[in-house]
Amino acid sequence: MRSVADCNDSVGHVDPDAESNRPVGHVDPDVPLSQVTKASQFRGGMRAGLPIFLGYMPVGMAFGILVAQHGFHWWEALLASAGAIAGSGQFVALSTLIASGGSAVAAIIASSIVNLRYLLFSATTAPHVRKTRPPLLVWLGFSLTDETFAINMAEAKEKKSTPIRMAGVGFISWVGWVLGTLIGDVGAGFVKNADKFGVNFAMPAMYAALFVALANNLKEVICGIGAAGIVIVLYVLDKAGLLVIQSYWFIVIAALLAATIATIVWPHSPQDTDARDQGAEDVDDGLAATAAADEMLVGKRALS
Repeated sequence: MRSVADCNDSVGHVDPDAESNRPVGHVDPDVPLSQVTKASQFRGGMRAGLPIFLGYMPVGMAFGILVAQHGFHWWEALLASAGAIAGSGQFVALSTLIASGGSAVAAIIASSIVNLRYLLFSATTAPHVRKTRPPLLVWLGFSLTDETFAINMAEAKEKKSTPIRMAGVGFISWVGWVLGTLIGDVGAGFVKNADKFGVNFAMPAMYAALFVALANNLKEVICGIGAAGIVIVLYVLDKAGLLVIQSYWFIVIAALLAATIATIVWPHSPQDTDARDQGAEDVDDGLAATAAADEMLVGKRALS
């Protein structure tokens, strides 16, 4: 008779000598596919996602404090984090909402542009969850972040990832983000002057960290710096009275304009297309590495 610990160890593990048609994450034949097996996979995912939980807590607290400082109710902050897990997108939405005087349209557009990268992440994850049932698939899409993507792709490469295990990674990450937001929002009422802790610098600090993590080459660095330069130019023109658009659109305009110019200046060549087709697995590794770099930055903020 096998112990529960042995069953847990076998979950998500594939014997190298097993048949090639055995599905990823298949349990040994003598272990019944019961609810216990699924629960073990889910717990394994939660364990794998624990570093994300620890990293999300302080960033979520910063978001909760900022929301409270700007007069929102605790349940509004909780609803925003529980219904999105958008990370930097939530900071962008909050700053845009405040700058625009409450324009929900501007906040949605700004945060959507920031989160466009998740289209690529989800497309990369899709082959690993092809036969997943729609309810679970919805949760996997909802809980997809830079950090959960990095963990799931790393485990998929090791042949120990399953949709249920991915769900566990997403769940513990969601708990960390929501719990951090709640603690920050409630705790803000006991802190008279949160500015001395540098909370107001949380948004620009996160933007800077994301830029450092996501800029993989000189072209991307130039594109990012160019976007910042466009924002500065727009700000100067606005102060000179030469613009009729509101300042909260500057980030959106700069992001779209910089990306468009970069695409024109550095178009994809046929060689790039061939290399991409021949190295699809390398693309997955690159995306995972990028997301992992962001996870490391979040973890360092948690320890600082």
